[in-house]
Amino acid sequence: MTRTIFLRLLMSTCCLSLVASSTFAKDDIPQHSATKPEPRDVGWMKRHDSFNERVKKGNVDLLFIGDSITQAWEGPGKEVWKSHYEKRNAVNLGIGGDRTQHVLWRLDHGNIDGLHPKLAVLMIGTNNSGTNTSEEIADCIEAIVGKLREKLPQTKVLILAIFPRGATSDDAKRQVNEKANAIVQKLADGKMVSYLDIGPKFLAEDGTLLKEMMPDLLHLNPKSYQIWADSIESQVAGLMGEK
Repeated sequence: MTRTIFLRLLMSTCCLSLVASSTFAKDDIPQHSATKPEPRDVGWMKRHDSFNERVKKGNVDLLFIGDSITQAWEGPGKEVWKSHYEKRNAVNLGIGGDRTQHVLWRLDHGNIDGLHPKLAVLMIGTNNSGTNTSEEIADCIEAIVGKLREKLPQTKVLILAIFPRGATSDDAKRQVNEKANAIVQKLADGKMVSYLDIGPKFLAEDGTLLKEMMPDLLHLNPKSYQIWADSIESQVAGLMGEK
């Protein structure tokens, strides 16, 4: 092999390596419990199936994806949802108790099939905080965002920082979530993926989470759902092209 041919082959190999490293690939995400897609029980499957039936009808411009905190837009947050999101053809894809791996499974089993929404709002991970590290939670949030970008290429994604939990900043699970948030915020690209942390809106100046915001120091009440909606309104409107 001549020196010229060898150099050409070497340059070609290097170029291919650079392309591969700059492209998001599922294989790049470490495999562990938080990133291994899995379903849950019969009751969970029933709600999952109801989502699939809803999305088959189309007319979806806005998605909220998450766990019980998202699902409760149908409970304590229902009046706020009605005033802020019903007119925007919003669909609630929240299931109580979900971890990152459950959301990842749902996205591959019908929850977003055939849709072309303008925006997906994602907030997930707090249920992983007792069993997974911050890095593992961030890995799967990255995988979820990758899945949304793959299946909904025209849809913008707004990642919300995992909300604070526990009475004080010393709470172990809150600390896990905060470290995951610090990693996840780097996924924002200024174009199709945005990140927003509204957690401080629920806290006192000293970092205390008050029960008047979250009665059980985890789940929101009507007042805090209003704060949630008001805090993201400007970004939601902008990302949906309303401004």
